[in-house]
Amino acid sequence: MKLNQWTLGLAAMGVISLSSAVRAEEAAVPLMTALSSTTISGYVDTSAHWNLGTGTGGSSFPYLFGGSDKADGFNLNVVQLSISKPLDETDWAAGYRVDLWLGPDANTLGTQSTLSMGSGDLAIRQAYVAMRAPVGNGVDVKMGVFDSVIGYESIAAVDNPNYTRSYGRTIEPTTHTGVLASYRVNELVSLSAGVADTVGPVINERAFPPKAESYKTYLGSIAITAPDSWGWLAGSTLYGGVVNGFNGAAGENQTSWYLGATVATPIEGFRLGAAWDVLDLHDASGDLWAVSVYGSYAATEKLSLHLRGELATSVAGVVPGTDNAQIWALTGTVQYDLWQNVLTRAEVRWDHGDEAAYFTPNRRNSVLVAANVIYKF
Repeated sequence: MKLNQWTLGLAAMGVISLSSAVRAEEAAVPLMTALSSTTISGYVDTSAHWNLGTGTGGSSFPYLFGGSDKADGFNLNVVQLSISKPLDETDWAAGYRVDLWLGPDANTLGTQSTLSMGSGDLAIRQAYVAMRAPVGNGVDVKMGVFDSVIGYESIAAVDNPNYTRSYGRTIEPTTHTGVLASYRVNELVSLSAGVADTVGPVINERAFPPKAESYKTYLGSIAITAPDSWGWLAGSTLYGGVVNGFNGAAGENQTSWYLGATVATPIEGFRLGAAWDVLDLHDASGDLWAVSVYGSYAATEKLSLHLRGELATSVAGVVPGTDNAQIWALTGTVQYDLWQNVLTRAEVRWDHGDEAAYFTPNRRNSVLVAANVIYKF
C-alpha cells in the first residue's frame, strides 16, 4: 500500500508507528467506498423586491415566504445544501438525502425540532433514509423528514415556474416526520402512502397531548401519467392527494385535499396546469380553499414565460383577523438563463382583495415587482 508523504514523515519522527498507519489506511478504504456515490448539490436564492406605493414597508403579504421583511429591498432568501446518495437500480437499494436550509426562509419553514424550537436562520428541510424492497415492481420507502406528498408547487422557488408562491402552496402542509412508501403500479399509475407524527412541519412533534399517544397523521397520493403512446399528451399528469392529522400550531385536527394536473399541448414548449387545494380545519367554521391555473411557454432554450392566476377564499387562516376573505392574484414571470447554472427571473405580481383591505396600510391591492437570481451548484 502506498502511504502519503505526511504519514511517512510522522512515522520517521516516531510520532506514529508505520504498522498503525498501514492499518488506518486500510480501514479508510471501506469508508471511501461508502461515500463514493454521495453527491453534494444545492443553490443560493436571492431576490430584490419593489412594492409599488408608499408606506409598504410594513405591509403583510399573506403568501408563503412573502414576508414584510422582504419588501422594498434586496434579500438573501435561502441557501440549500443537499447531500445525498440516490437509490440505484438494484433490488435492495439503499440511500439517503439531507437538505439543509440556511437564511431567513429557514425560519419561515419552521421545521426546528421540539428540542430546540429556535430559529437562527437554520432548518432541516429533508433528512431521510431511502430503501427499496423487491416487492412487485419495487416499493421505495423513505423514513425521516420529507416534503409533503401534495401540491402543484414545491416549497423551493428554484423548482417552480414562478418565483413567489401561490395561496394553494401557502395552505398546504410543507414537511412531515414519518415513513412514506411509493409504488409504481404500471406505466400509468403511481401510488404513495405514509404515516407521520403530525401534519408538521416541526420535527419530532407529537399529537399528545391533547390526542392519545397512538394518534398519527395519514397521507396518500395517486398520480396518473399519460404514456408516450398518447402522442402530444404524453407526459401529462393528473394528481390527487390527502393529508389528515393534527396541526400542532393550530391546536386542532385538519384535512388537506389536493387535485392538480399538468397538461401538454400540441404547441411545442407550451404547457398548462391547474390546482385545487382545500384546507378543512375541523374545529373552525368554514374551509380555506384556493384555485390556481398555470401557463408556461419555453420560447427558446434560454427564455421561458410563465403566468399564474389564482382565487383564494375564506382565507382567515392566511390573513389573520379576517373572515370570508377573498383574494385574486395574477403573477407573470419571465425567465432568461444567460449565465451557466444561474436562474434569472423578473416577476410582476398583483394581489386584489374583493371585500376588504387585506394589504396594509388599508389597501385592497398589492403590486410587487421582483427580481430573482439563483445559482445552482
